[in-house]
Amino acid sequence: MKLTLKVWRQERPTDAGTLDTIQSPDIPEEASFLEMLDIVNEQMINDGKRPISFDHDCREGICGACSLTINGVPHSKDSGITTCQVHMRKFNDGDTIYIEPFRANAFPVQQDLVTDREAFDRIIAAGGYISVRTGSAVDANSMPIPKDEADASFDAAACIGCGACVAACPNASAMLFVSAKVEHLNRLPQGEVERDKRVISMVDQMDAEGFGGCTNHYECEAVCPKLISADNIAKLNKDYLIAKGRRAVVSP
Repeated sequence: MKLTLKVWRQERPTDAGTLDTIQSPDIPEEASFLEMLDIVNEQMINDGKRPISFDHDCREGICGACSLTINGVPHSKDSGITTCQVHMRKFNDGDTIYIEPFRANAFPVQQDLVTDREAFDRIIAAGGYISVRTGSAVDANSMPIPKDEADASFDAAACIGCGACVAACPNASAMLFVSAKVEHLNRLPQGEVERDKRVISMVDQMDAEGFGGCTNHYECEAVCPKLISADNIAKLNKDYLIAKGRRAVVSP
């Protein structure tokens, strides 16, 4: 199939950037979306043009690196998949496809479809870990955890930190990402010791990075490739208020 691509081109972070029209060579239907970009880039290199810059790594829907929008939707309109899991059989011969980077002040564009998402790394560094000594591995049944809590923690831990939630939110809020990273630890006994410090530090870092606030549009939940529930945001808000209250009580 032959396609018309409207691709965001921006050579330097300080450039204004623009949508360029690129005519693709013949693309096989069995190709993935990123393989299609590879084919287009080969043609551009052969023509002496600068290829399209885009992020990718595992190409298996695990790493979250393939952060771009397809026809205005992060990762594509299909539910529960990343960009690298989109296949060209979803499109028709002659289609026009708009391809742009994730848009958020906290995700500055570096080149073309590549954005700097280190803000997520700094949020994780602020508290998304367990630092208390937990000892060596123990028998799985020696620390009973209610199944609903274990399931909720496991579901939240599925977050791959791709940033689609931020790109889809009208406020560029990172609340779904932060809530997933906080709640998958806060729901487990190992995370109990640092739960108050964790939630306050990570929310404060999120605000410092310039992400917007959540106003319950639920666009984040709709585009999440791992189907993380927005219920985690409600739990995060509750944990944050409790933690701030406890800190106020113990502060002189």
